[in-house]
Amino acid sequence: MKLFETIQLGKIKLNNRVVMAPLTRSRATGNVPNDLMVQYYGQRASAGLIITEGTSPSPNGLGYARIPGLFNQAQVEGWKKVTQTVHAKGGHIFMQMMHTGRVSHTANLPSGGRILAPSPIAVSGQIWTDSQGQQNYPAPHEMTETEIRDTIEEFAESAALAIDAGFDGVELHAANGYLIEQFLNANSNQRKDAYGATPQGRMRFVLDVAQAVTKRIGADRTGIRVSPYGVFNDTGAFPGVDEFYLELAKKCSELGLAYIHVVDHSSMGTPPVSADLKRKIRENFKGAYILSGGYNGDSAERDLLENKGDLVAFGRPFISNPDLVGKLKSKAALVAANPETFYTPGPQGYTDYT
Repeated sequence: MKLFETIQLGKIKLNNRVVMAPLTRSRATGNVPNDLMVQYYGQRASAGLIITEGTSPSPNGLGYARIPGLFNQAQVEGWKKVTQTVHAKGGHIFMQMMHTGRVSHTANLPSGGRILAPSPIAVSGQIWTDSQGQQNYPAPHEMTETEIRDTIEEFAESAALAIDAGFDGVELHAANGYLIEQFLNANSNQRKDAYGATPQGRMRFVLDVAQAVTKRIGADRTGIRVSPYGVFNDTGAFPGVDEFYLELAKKCSELGLAYIHVVDHSSMGTPPVSADLKRKIRENFKGAYILSGGYNGDSAERDLLENKGDLVAFGRPFISNPDLVGKLKSKAALVAANPETFYTPGPQGYTDYT
């Protein structure tokens, strides 16, 4: 089966085409990777590629409770244990760089952390904080151009630390309504300067981040995740969305990025990304294409054989089936995950699945 064939990704050779999608699990007490996380990722090392949970490149990006960061030495040392364990089991692992931007609350940030966004527009709804329970999202601070430049440098420095920590590469999280997509999306970016106002302006932040990261660690170690029709965190479609993402894919391809990871959450009730848009993004991007969105073994194999993508990401099935690759090979029944333990501290619903 093609799903279990090897594939070259940049300078690394993956054992199969199964990708463990990034999954926020909120187990990083103090925002530092720990031994529980080492066990969790080690259990799933049979994936061709693991993409970690969203990891902040900045104290300002730690918007959720107990998510990890990678901007200090303690975090480097914690992640080293994860990467060493995955590599010892023959796996490969990229770190997803996720700055939460306006999807945040001061109760979740370290002292001195600030809630930053392209425009001062609050997300609707509430966010969990360990110290104050559910809280309304506050209005974020509109970033100055100096703060934008500082944040770009934080991404680049975090990428360098990721290589120091043993990661095979990084994924820029430009999806799901976090900071990079907040700049991309016309519903959240209402700036009138060079980082907004036009489609090219809204693309500038992510392209500047990508250029800074690739200059630091290499394009072959850098991927990007996008969600053209995502609605998470008050994003949603906007006029010209298809043309916008086709142009973005072309520009990312020109930078030589290793892969583009296209999110389609229609299996969870969101608007679908059309087959035509996916096909055109694939045509515009010359690196690897990671498919995602409600796949099982059969549908993954079908789309790979039809050349719709090069790899397939699986999310929630990996939560409750650590050796998902083995189960897909043998067509064994999958264990259902318990949503009540997705984000709770401790091993229950995290490392106790078989």
